[in-house]
Amino acid sequence: MIEATDLTKFYGPIEALRGVTFNVAEGEVVGLLGPNGAGKSTTIKILTGYLQPDNGEVKVDGLDVLTHTREVQARLGYLPENAPLYPELSVQTYLRMIADLREIPREEQPACLSEAIYATGLTEHLTRPIGQLSKGFRQRVGLAQAILHRPRLLILDEPTVGLDPTQIVEIRNLIRRLARHSTILFSSHILSEVEAVCDRVIIIMNGQVKADARLADLAATSNAVLVLQQETSGLDRALKALKGVRQVEQIHAADGYPAYRILGHQGHTDLCPAIYDLARQENWPLRELRRDVRTLETVFNELATAG
Repeated sequence: MIEATDLTKFYGPIEALRGVTFNVAEGEVVGLLGPNGAGKSTTIKILTGYLQPDNGEVKVDGLDVLTHTREVQARLGYLPENAPLYPELSVQTYLRMIADLREIPREEQPACLSEAIYATGLTEHLTRPIGQLSKGFRQRVGLAQAILHRPRLLILDEPTVGLDPTQIVEIRNLIRRLARHSTILFSSHILSEVEAVCDRVIIIMNGQVKADARLADLAATSNAVLVLQQETSGLDRALKALKGVRQVEQIHAADGYPAYRILGHQGHTDLCPAIYDLARQENWPLRELRRDVRTLETVFNELATAG
């Protein structure tokens, strides 16, 4: 659905994108993640045809965005960070205007409007001026205009920015429902949002793709956490002698018991079975042994630290 190859973009002397390359398959829900200023919005503006790259190629649904801009824009739904709303218009007047701008045939408009209004929960707010709606409902109107023409690809740029926790949950649930029928590229710098909504993540930092993987694959690790009933002599040396162990760190356990994180070499298998066998052999007072959890926050911080 999206093929971006070697995208480069300069703003004067500043290189906003440096060889950004990624693909998004049909039906995927992909998070475009990165800190503020990383290049997420620039990437999205290039994908949607609102900016031209200085170098590289991008295709959407098989069409080159640079040479078939209008055709591409007709096929996708786009919610920019600041939704294109007219505060003086009522919700239904605005959506009817968008339907006309999208050139949806008049005989199809009632069905398209009904679907978008129902999907975004705007039924009871159709006659209200958009300017009188809360931030959360204005975002819903923005999403309604993005899905009005039943796009196969939906691109959302920071759709939950500025919302309160209740509104964030509402928009998150709405995106999940939309994902049943559309491919979604979801831009955010909020890690929890990406984890809650997306199957796969593309992390951009300093204008470069630093990671591109499914969330489950990013979380995979051979590291283990070991908690004992009491301190045991010789533990550090014995653990380091195990095949695949790179490092042993003492960590803080909430209940005060001695705890250790055992780090494995890259690509090594789960260390827990070997650690368990060693604990039985050495008669260690074992309290807990589990595979370590590698969150998206952990991955993000590792990439940020690595520069």
